[in-house]
Amino acid sequence: AAFLPFSGTGHARAGIGLVVEHAFTALGLHRLEANIQPGNEPSRRVARALGFRLEGYSPEYLFIDGAWRDHERWAITAAGPA
Repeated sequence: AAFLPFSGTGHARAGIGLVVEHAFTALGLHRLEANIQPGNEPSRRVARALGFRLEGYSPEYLFIDGAWRDHERWAITAAGPA
């Protein structure tokens, strides 16, 4: 709810894009993952726009708001989208 006023402004995409760039350049990482709840379409759009690919599904991945929540596994490698 704290970030709702900024939804759709491009701030998340820009910020995560900077993290991805820093991870692959300055830090020399090979791979990044994002775990996103299936109903979170804005986060799925950001991941897709940045070149992350859907790799799998993790049932009951995290305990959030009193229940175990499923998540999708998204990933990107330094080489870019497959």
